[in-house]
Amino acid sequence: MTARTDLTPNFRAVRLLLAREKDHPAGEHEVGYDILVPLDKNGQLVSAEWKSHQEACRVRRFHSGENDRIGRLRRKPGGQWYFDYAEGERDDEIGFRFGEERFVTGEYLSITSGGSQHTYQIARVEKP
Repeated sequence: MTARTDLTPNFRAVRLLLAREKDHPAGEHEVGYDILVPLDKNGQLVSAEWKSHQEACRVRRFHSGENDRIGRLRRKPGGQWYFDYAEGERDDEIGFRFGEERFVTGEYLSITSGGSQHTYQIARVEKP
């Protein structure tokens, strides 16, 4: 992701990589997400900054052998965070408890895609 000058100091570029699972016993470094989000000092999402900078909160989904998918981080009424790639809900990917998670290098989080939940390790958190 490229550097931006219109973001607040809380914005971070976060890389998520697929963690170990049955079909990937060593994890997979060519499957994951790059997201640009505002985080507080504890590494948690800052919903007020997200709300005022929604257009900047981007996601890039990468998977070897597939085209990258570009979307946005969105939030449903009630607080559930998800990745939105196009109109409609068929391609949305849900972040499991993203509002409570800490986006800190080495931590894990889960994303539901296509009806299956997968765990990702936070590989990197840095200033954009």
